Formats: sequence, structure tokens, C-alpha cells
Amino acid sequence: MPSGTPFRREFVLVFEDGRIVLDWGDGLFQDLDTGEFFHAQQGEISHQVDDNELDLLKRAGRVDFFNRQQVYFLNLPDRPIKTIE
Repeated sequence: MPSGTPFRREFVLVFEDGRIVLDWGDGLFQDLDTGEFFHAQQGEISHQVDDNELDLLKRAGRVDFFNRQQVYFLNLPDRPIKTIE
């Protein structure tokens, strides 16, 4: 059984500059190389991640397992959320 945090594969994207990112919605993305969260426009997206790109992440120790529907990420930081003060 895969370990890690599952994400639907359609939310794993590649930007025009080559960064592989997670789409958290509302224009919030996470760079899978640095872990950094940032806001960007949909126009900066090149394509959905392919198997070769996921193999690179797997070799780098960021992905445990993937198939056509899911990608299981290892050591993924939590999405930043605003708390009620």
C-alpha cells in the first residue's frame, strides 16, 4: 500500500518555467522542489505532469507511488491557512 499524502493527478502541474507544482486552488500553488507556497495565474501553467516527470520526483524522494488517478507525496508541508483571531 502506498504511503504519503494522496493527490488527484490532475492537480499536479508543470509551469512554463519547468517547476512542478501542486494546485491547491484559488490561485495557490506549491513548488514541489522547494516546498514554497505562492500565488500565480493559470496562464503560467504549461501542462499536467507526465509519467517521466513523476519518475523524477520519485527518484528525488518526493513521491512514493503514482498511477493514472493519484500521486502519493512524501513529507508534504501543510497548506497555509488563516486562523480566526
